[in-house]
Order: sequence, then C-alpha cells, then structure tokens
Amino acid sequence: MLIPLHSLVVSCQALEDEPLYGSAIMAAMARAAYMAGAGGIRAGGAADIAAIKRAVPLPVIGLVKITHPGYDVYITPTLEDALAIRRAGADIVAIDATDRKRPDGRTLGEVISALNKEGIPVMADISTYEEGVRAAALGADYISTTLCGYTEATSSRMLPDLELLGRLSVDLELPVVAEGGIKHPEQAAEALRRGASFVVVGGAITRPQQIAADYVRAINGAGK
Repeated sequence: MLIPLHSLVVSCQALEDEPLYGSAIMAAMARAAYMAGAGGIRAGGAADIAAIKRAVPLPVIGLVKITHPGYDVYITPTLEDALAIRRAGADIVAIDATDRKRPDGRTLGEVISALNKEGIPVMADISTYEEGVRAAALGADYISTTLCGYTEATSSRMLPDLELLGRLSVDLELPVVAEGGIKHPEQAAEALRRGASFVVVGGAITRPQQIAADYVRAINGAGK
C-alpha cells in the first residue's frame, strides 16, 4: 500500500475563487502537513500535483475537478483526465465511482480496467455501500467514502458516515479510506477504530475561510 497504514492524508486543494488558490500555496500547505507527520497528500489539478511532488517526499492522491453541463460527475470525470493526472505525478488517481453517467460515455468498469492496464493505482470515490462493493469488484485499489453526503441519494446523511465506513471495512478486503466531514481529531481516530486504512482530512485543516466561518456562525448564534 502506497499510503502508510493508519496515517493522516491531508487534502490540499483550493478552488479558483478561494484566497489560497495557487500551486505555490498548495505546496506550502503540503510542506506543513509533511512537517506535522502526514503520510500522504490529496491534491487537485496537474499544476498543484507537480508542485507538491517537488515540495514533499509523500505519496500524492491526485484528481481534477471539472464540471460538464448535464453531468453530475466532476471528480476526474474522464479517462483522459485520469491519465493526465498520472502524468503530472500522482501516485494514486482518484475518480468518481458513483453510479452516475460519465461525460466521456465510458462505464466505470472501462475506466478502471484501462487504468489497471497502465499500472495506475485507483482510488474509487463512492457515496454508498453498493457503489463501494461494485468498485472493488471492478478492480479499484482503494475505496473512499469521499462522496457520501454529496450525491442526491446521500444528501441527508450525517457526516462523517462512520457506519458506511465500518460496513465497507468489514466486507471488503482492499483498503477502505475515511474521507468526508471529518472536522475533529477524535473523529479521525474513531474512523481508524471502525476499520479505515487511513483518513483523509481537508477543509478542517487547509481551508481557513471555512474554519473561520464555523467560528463566525457559532459566535453570531451565541450573541442572539
């Protein structure tokens, strides 16, 4: 396994409209995570991945977020996107592994098979138990709960969904990854106790505007 067992992976990502957007800033975030003892980085976009690989000696889970009109899939939505992310230096490529249609017309099985043939480790970002089981059967190397809470079928779920994580960890032989909605260190520790091979945390560490907004909401609520 490329990512150390029971380690923290820090997601270093920022969108174009966010103040920390930029490869140099994401590389600095990755260096901070490395200094803290993280076992890996999750990063989006070829430029950020390449910069992070130059900055830290950690395995990188790579992806790209692209919106296609008429399609809900946006995490590494096409095979070509996945191959480009690999060329940028990603050690593992994360792809949307939900049951939604992909903009290039390929099935999930076709995408995973093509990546397997190239020797590219695949992280399947899923939202439900059934999607996790299917992705494992199709040849994914990792199953991650990344999209739980972010699809129509799971939008009402309370995050992190540790029950989903636990079921997948018991029933699957490949590494199951906890990601999505983890805001406190104790939640990360509990995810490991529930069977996660490692834990991915993003916004709670690397998105200061999101962290500050939580404080603002709490303070505003206390003042009423």
